Amino acid sequence: MSEIEKGARVPVQLVLNGTAHTGFAESRMLLSDFLREVLGATDVHVGCEHGVCGCCTVLIDGVAARSCLTLAVQAEATTIETASSLASADGELNHLQAAFRKHHALQCGFCTPGILMSLTDLLRREPEPTRERVVDVVSGHLCRCTGYSGIIDAAMDAVNAGSPKT
Repeated sequence: MSEIEKGARVPVQLVLNGTAHTGFAESRMLLSDFLREVLGATDVHVGCEHGVCGCCTVLIDGVAARSCLTLAVQAEATTIETASSLASADGELNHLQAAFRKHHALQCGFCTPGILMSLTDLLRREPEPTRERVVDVVSGHLCRCTGYSGIIDAAMDAVNAGSPKT
């Protein structure tokens, strides 16, 4: 039986929100758990653990991904961005975050980090998406509080104000 089979922890090196980190994870540890429990990234929320709700969405090398469907060891040598990376160092909100505040696009806030990361990915790839495209992206997230209209309005407002910082 190999060390990995016995539950040995292996080193995982990655860049999280601009800072290099090394942590240790069992080969079957989820990236969401690694980010929260090992690296302290509590803005990565864990909901369904099946990839359905979207609240664990992060950017891995610039692409939106469900961290509950990704193993920590798969993130070796990647760059990961969470919602904490969106505001400037002095705390100024980017266009998308400011639009969320303006349009009351969050209530409890549990789903918000994942939605922000999916929309950030969209706006980086498509700086001027249609409302239908925004609806499509947001439909991959479950939100029990907002009814989605504020979220969609906020995203469209951010499109009109200029996409979030890249």
